[in-house]
Amino acid sequence: MARVRYIGAEPVTVPELGSREVQPDEMVEVPDGRFDGYVCQTGTWEAVEEPKDDPALASKKPAMKSAAKEA
Repeated sequence: MARVRYIGAEPVTVPELGSREVQPDEMVEVPDGRFDGYVCQTGTWEAVEEPKDDPALASKKPAMKSAAKEA
């Protein structure tokens, strides 16, 4: 599980976390696969601990394309 910190000014209820109420400056664990969905909200969440490398998650990420041209 990855960790993020809530940096908003008021408590929020997060349905994805079982309708848990999260307080300002509170750190919470989120599913690794949802980490990007939190940290992209830069005015609300900040990264604390990124997801660990997990082979199961790696298969869901798009493969990087090679920059080299094929002849």
